[in-house]
Amino acid sequence: MFQSIRSVASLLLSTFFLLTAMGLSGYLVPVRAVAEGWSTFAISLIATGYAIAFTVSCIVTPRLVLRVGHVRVFGALTTIMAMSYLLHSLIVHPAAWVLTRAMAGFSIAGAYMIIESWLNERVSNENRGALFSVYMMVSMSAVMIGQYIVPFGDPMSASLFMICTLICSMAVMPTALSSAQSPQPLTQVKFDVPALYRRSPAAVIGTLLAGLIASAWGGLGPVYATQLGLSTIEGATMLAIAMVGGAIFQYPLGRASDRMDRRRVMIFAGLIGILACVITLIFGVDNRIIFFAGMMFLGTVLFPIYSLNVAHANDHAQPDEFVEVSSGLMITYGVATMVGPIVTGVAMDWFGPHALFAVLAICFAIYSAHAAWRISRREQPSEKMRSDFLAMAAMPDLTPQSAELDPRSDPSYYEDQSEEETADAAGS
Repeated sequence: MFQSIRSVASLLLSTFFLLTAMGLSGYLVPVRAVAEGWSTFAISLIATGYAIAFTVSCIVTPRLVLRVGHVRVFGALTTIMAMSYLLHSLIVHPAAWVLTRAMAGFSIAGAYMIIESWLNERVSNENRGALFSVYMMVSMSAVMIGQYIVPFGDPMSASLFMICTLICSMAVMPTALSSAQSPQPLTQVKFDVPALYRRSPAAVIGTLLAGLIASAWGGLGPVYATQLGLSTIEGATMLAIAMVGGAIFQYPLGRASDRMDRRRVMIFAGLIGILACVITLIFGVDNRIIFFAGMMFLGTVLFPIYSLNVAHANDHAQPDEFVEVSSGLMITYGVATMVGPIVTGVAMDWFGPHALFAVLAICFAIYSAHAAWRISRREQPSEKMRSDFLAMAAMPDLTPQSAELDPRSDPSYYEDQSEEETADAAGS
């Protein structure tokens, strides 16, 4: 295990610097936007620009890597990301920030795809789960450290953006100077979301809702904290403690879904999300202990639900369809993240900051209800196979795993036919 970590140490160090900068910027941008007096809708458009570019990068980056290789593309993307932080400090205007935030979204999506495919090539099935758990710990630690840098600076000055640029620039050096062999080019895949929906409606609708929930939280959670008078360190704690809750319960929820119909776990997760949102709506932020407990409670399902969707979709896929399934879900998730901030931003403008948790509660309710309805429409497949994949649900920018990963790293699957295939067989 130590040898495996050592073989990707430079990549993990680059990841740490990159995600520290991402965590810092992800919290700094909305805090600065609120301080500038911009409307919640304007801030939601900034988050939407990020989401659109993120989704586009999922399609464009593999083609770039095929042309010039992982290391060069990673260096270029990191440079673009650093440039976006500089531009944030130079041009302080909502319209400009939509574009500069889009630069960051395009860069981080491509960087994720390169990092995760690189890691998958360096590990075997025997140590994949262990190594990815290390990757997850490095990633989450970096994001939280980045968020906690904000309280030690002045969001109204350019200094924090400068620090963000410096940290991001450091991410280039470990991989650029490493003597480790570069990975093989990424695999091109096709997208067929309608076919994926016919195969697994619960997974596709669940992924849409997961994207709405994640983008609303990631884009407007800091706005909620600032508008209700939380200090920057309390806002950072709010985001971090939700992430900790997700990290703690990612594995238990995954194991529970391995032992029963995954849709039942989806129902449970949706109910937990509703309860956490209702608690927050009732008690608000006045009692900090109850508030932060509610945030951890929310995090237990906020981040892991994407993994449940991925696992359920692969339950109905053949081994040679894993990459296509993952790519389809990734595009579906990306489209949802474009919509989430706008819908939530409008609701918060009309009804106040607490509308954030009302929107989240509605999404969780639909998530749970749809899973329950799908159980009535299709029985659980009879046979299940397991793998040692550790699903990476998300970060504060809530990025699902890239579609370019080794198919063997996808969640466990059922060998089952879709409803249409079964109907055809019965008809014949």
